[in-house]
Amino acid sequence: MQKSDQSRAKRLYLVFFLIGLLVALADQLTKWWLRANVPSNGTLWDAGFLRIIHIHNTGAAFGIFPGQALSLKYVAVLGIIMLLAGIIMLPRHLPALFTPWVMVALGLVLGGTVGNLVDRLRFGYVTDFIDFKVWPAFNMADSAVTVGAIILAIAVFRSPLMQSKQDG
Repeated sequence: MQKSDQSRAKRLYLVFFLIGLLVALADQLTKWWLRANVPSNGTLWDAGFLRIIHIHNTGAAFGIFPGQALSLKYVAVLGIIMLLAGIIMLPRHLPALFTPWVMVALGLVLGGTVGNLVDRLRFGYVTDFIDFKVWPAFNMADSAVTVGAIILAIAVFRSPLMQSKQDG
């Protein structure tokens, strides 16, 4: 690897880890503030279509798989390990996907996964607080994972790998 390639790789890894760290910290800070200021099952604010509430979720993102906290801990740890291993192998095996957008996307996924895993390990559930009333309540970590997955899908479909398959 040339010096410029090494410098680029270091910057992309830094983007990945900083995004992950910032998402996990922001997620934990918002949940900490909510737990300190809003009683469990309480409502902080209600604008009709949107509420800020305090609920406990023993399932996965957006309330799916309720009561599976232990299984979800293992899935999260395995997911983090696989994500980190994939990040290490990405430049060598799929260099076309070793881009700033992919690293931002994977950083969002990492940060959201870590944020919710911290809750599961500390409390046995995840604190959710954003409620649009037509969708199960969620939190910043859930949002980061979802947005990261969307960005990743777009980046993959717009990558040279997919463009060559569509042209051929």
